[in-house]
Amino acid sequence: MKIDVWSDVICPWCGLGKHRLEAALARLPEEEKPEVVYHSFQLDPRAPSEPVSVRVLLKAKYALDDTGFTESTRRIESMAQEEGLTPYHVGDNISGNTALAHQLLAMAADNNLAEVAWDFLYRAHFAERRSIFELDSLVEMGSEIGLNPAEVKEALESGRYAAQVEQDGLQARQAGAGGVPFYVIDDKYAVSGAQPPDVLLSVFEQVKAAG
Repeated sequence: MKIDVWSDVICPWCGLGKHRLEAALARLPEEEKPEVVYHSFQLDPRAPSEPVSVRVLLKAKYALDDTGFTESTRRIESMAQEEGLTPYHVGDNISGNTALAHQLLAMAADNNLAEVAWDFLYRAHFAERRSIFELDSLVEMGSEIGLNPAEVKEALESGRYAAQVEQDGLQARQAGAGGVPFYVIDDKYAVSGAQPPDVLLSVFEQVKAAG
């Protein structure tokens, strides 16, 4: 079995979704564990390149008042905490354009570090509130996951992986993705949203039964 996963690294539902997918996979026998391939999907390619507060960005984007913003962000924070993701900063965080972050993720995948890189950037953003939007900070993070910092800097400055990131997003839309996280199993079966482990395991069983 193969699972293709599309996510945006600043999407709190994607971080929770990855946590839930890992919980589901941990319950499978070793011989039944699928290959998992991670892909990029920018929720907002037009997001500002300079980081801004999540509160400012989301209130403007969705016309939320303070109450609406607090309710929407606390909901996902509470769910994450209940499932062991803590700290998980959503409302009191920064946001911005993730183009460079996804290019770093693509470079990491080229170096067999995809799983490490996705985990690292989710933790950096949601647990540590580090900036994943600026060149210098991403070069530092690339070094921390085992990449050559000079090579990371050159790759991000040249946009070497930009086309790949765009192609990932196009593939997701062609597969029917309207948002993320989005999973495609064995190139046939699509699942949307941060589904609980039991739901994912049920889907895996259905796929297995269908042959």
